[in-house]
Amino acid sequence: MNDTYRRILHLRAIRGFRPDQLTDDDLTAILEAARWTGSSKNRQEWAFVVIQDPEQKEQLCRAGNYTRPVHDAPTVIAIVEEPEGNEFDSGRLAQNIMLAADAIGVASCPVTLHHSEVAAEVLGLGEGRRCRYAVALGYREPTAGPRRAGGRKPLAELVHQERY
Repeated sequence: MNDTYRRILHLRAIRGFRPDQLTDDDLTAILEAARWTGSSKNRQEWAFVVIQDPEQKEQLCRAGNYTRPVHDAPTVIAIVEEPEGNEFDSGRLAQNIMLAADAIGVASCPVTLHHSEVAAEVLGLGEGRRCRYAVALGYREPTAGPRRAGGRKPLAELVHQERY
């Protein structure tokens, strides 16, 4: 099994972060990987808002129902859909951010911002832009425990041939 395939199979959301901030090199590497994510028609209809200020993170927490990782992580990347953007591309971005973070030893957790109007206000987004997703990032807290393999449904329950 090659390293990329292993990382995909073993990637887990981590919610325990050390308080120290990401290095500039690690943050830049993660953002660079995000920038290279594929998009519909290669339009790249997205932007990133990096949030490290504790007060701004607290404000962003109001935009979701389960935002404890935003509060606890030293860095959060909010994924902004530009006016012609779409959620499929946002999901691809979130996954690439998480895989890139894992590859360099940074823990991550995806977060849904259920109240996109609140996120838009907090982030100062212009008309037509929205933010529904963010990724919390930080160095893994040693007390977070070992990664546990999450249970997955067997392929036989998920895969259908030709028709459902």
